[in-house]
Amino acid sequence: MHQVVDMAPSFSLKNQNGELVSLEDFRGQWVILYFYPKDDTPGCTTEACDFSKLAEDVVVLGVSPDTVASHQKFIAKYDLKLTLLSDPEKVVMKQYGAWGLKKNYGREYKGVIRSTFLIDPSGGLIKAWRNVRAKGHAQRVLNEGLHRPFQSDFSSAFSK
Repeated sequence: MHQVVDMAPSFSLKNQNGELVSLEDFRGQWVILYFYPKDDTPGCTTEACDFSKLAEDVVVLGVSPDTVASHQKFIAKYDLKLTLLSDPEKVVMKQYGAWGLKKNYGREYKGVIRSTFLIDPSGGLIKAWRNVRAKGHAQRVLNEGLHRPFQSDFSSAFSK
């Protein structure tokens, strides 16, 4: 049995087809919600292709600031089997603490913090992965979140 630490913040965003998608649409199903910086870049493509392979067994929702049109092209180019959501105003990213200050080569700037959340069928948050590396991350989510006893580590998962 897993422990629900908190309920996942609800949201509604447009998917790659321009349709409004809400987290509540997936009640009764396991959901992997992941945040990534940009369509069709090397790390984001690796992560999307890897998560696409998991989409047969679980709902996978990817969120980035990219446009609906960008998501359409990205899905078509790599034949992705997941749903991509457009968050150009970064509202949902901020709700989940996936938008904030980053450091790269000594430079500080605001950007997408690559993060993933596992949400159970009742909408409960089960596990969070923060500041992840794209390569091998989907497998890690599968191993640690979906195929092992559940653990909760949300002490710093959400921005206040």
